[in-house]
Amino acid sequence: MLATACVPATTFASTNWITPAEAAHFRTTPSYADTLTYLQRLQKAAPGKIHLETFGTTPEGRPMTVVIASGDGTFTPQAARAAHKAVVLVQAGIHPGEIAGKDAGLMLLRDFAITGKYPHLLDHVVLVYIPVFSVDGHANSSPYNRINQNGPASMGFRGQSQYLNLNRDYIKADAPEMRAWLKLWQTWQPNFLVDVHATDGADYQYDLTWYTEDPHKLDPAVASWQQQLTDTVMPAYDKRGHLASIYLEFKDGRDPRKGIANFGSGPRFSTGYAALQNRPALLIETHMLKPYGVRVKAVYDLVELMLADINRDPAALLAATHKADADVIARADNPAARVPLTFKLDPVPTSYTLKGYAFSQTHSDISNDIWIRYDPHTPRNYTIQNWNRLLPDLSITPPAAYVVPAQWTVIIDRLKAHGIAYRRIDHPLTMTAQGYQLDDPRWATRSFEGHLMLRDFTLATAPRTVTLAPGSVIVPMDQRAANVAIELLEPQAPDSLLHWGYLNAIFEAKEYGEPRVLEKLAREMIAKNPALKAEFEKKLHDDPAFAASSRARLEFFYKRSPWYTVQRVGAYPVLRLNAAELRQLPVSLPSSGRGPG
Repeated sequence: MLATACVPATTFASTNWITPAEAAHFRTTPSYADTLTYLQRLQKAAPGKIHLETFGTTPEGRPMTVVIASGDGTFTPQAARAAHKAVVLVQAGIHPGEIAGKDAGLMLLRDFAITGKYPHLLDHVVLVYIPVFSVDGHANSSPYNRINQNGPASMGFRGQSQYLNLNRDYIKADAPEMRAWLKLWQTWQPNFLVDVHATDGADYQYDLTWYTEDPHKLDPAVASWQQQLTDTVMPAYDKRGHLASIYLEFKDGRDPRKGIANFGSGPRFSTGYAALQNRPALLIETHMLKPYGVRVKAVYDLVELMLADINRDPAALLAATHKADADVIARADNPAARVPLTFKLDPVPTSYTLKGYAFSQTHSDISNDIWIRYDPHTPRNYTIQNWNRLLPDLSITPPAAYVVPAQWTVIIDRLKAHGIAYRRIDHPLTMTAQGYQLDDPRWATRSFEGHLMLRDFTLATAPRTVTLAPGSVIVPMDQRAANVAIELLEPQAPDSLLHWGYLNAIFEAKEYGEPRVLEKLAREMIAKNPALKAEFEKKLHDDPAFAASSRARLEFFYKRSPWYTVQRVGAYPVLRLNAAELRQLPVSLPSSGRGPG
């Protein structure tokens, strides 16, 4: 049976601590100002348990607030580490229309710090809680922001004030809010991340679904700890009157019977980024059609149960994340190591019982498609196929270090934003290292998150000799954030800076040949190279589009001439050093950032 209400106000130690959402019977959610006022009251009433800080400023000038909560006034990462306490980061409102995590957090902090309901919840855990991540989006509230959702009466906007979706921004880090979050992450290096959302999509009986990254994306110790947490907490959660499911991404939204598949989380998302940082993470998705009070209670109970479980044995989580960091650092000494860049669905599904509703399917004369309509009064179970498991697909051998030339400030800026350790050279340096040559680029046809993304290209490796200017950086891989560097710098990584379109200019030839000049060049090249003439004639025969284009015919010769190749079109600027090449560099490497956090 689903939970239908939150803790009655009459059970509180004082009605003065009823949260704004409770006072409104969950018809509304409080403004950011009212949220901060309530949190400030908590801090004043329980200064040894609740501490507020500002960790950034939004594009519209609003403060970004984080709450630090602990049972004994442990309010700094240094103190948390000294006391061997696990650090749990819980964030709400990255999509501010999906705001149950904010109101659940106010209630849970109250019941920890004031009412005495959970006085020992944070004896061995430090909670780092962001009540609203996208503060500007939260302020941009309207009854019409989420057409799919059942309350509250007015909801925040999915994008922040620059129209960026923060939950697509973790790796590219365009938004000021994300830059602030990354600094907070680097300061605390949390052991566990919880990100609270609400679904769109299908209707079903569950009041909450959840997602964790596939074990193949995680260190075995982290994957094992994560599995043990969900195996313990989820049954206890259901016993509180809830109904939960793994994340439900239907293969065909018009027919749930066709099964579910992994939605393909990557480093642009919260849980995918945490995986790169060697951390377990949980995505919470309350069901958008359940009453808002039910959704808030669902988050309240699940977060409380998880914190209680971690509080009972923080050492297990600390050991798992410490081992994961150490394993990434040690990997740099293993020349046979492989790192997966992409993943594919396991072709062998498992069976899953979906607790859904009866539904009808009719043809629509509006959309000329199938219109599915659910009957929420008729629960019905379906046995469906589940393709959630992933397998590594494309993998690479990581280098001992990457080299980024000084002029590529957009790359160095991202390395700095993610806290990746590197060393700048202070003098010109000539070196030979492995490089990538990229050709045949294809871009998306429309903008995504402000970028025209590079979809595809061909790749070849070749040694390249370059002279690096002072300010160029060497990025060693014996550091805990190595996986983040690999995602940013390997061209084929799905969320690489190359794929996001930051380096599109490398595919642009800046010099060109006039047709009258290329006519002469082509005849000279044919005269000197009979094989080239044969290649040209074959292409004329095999490629009608090429044969019909006078410009393409001339470009055929220009692109094979030194006047074109000297421009290094498609030469990827980041180089890879092996261990021997790295040892030969007259550059001392950084020591900060290497050790386990």
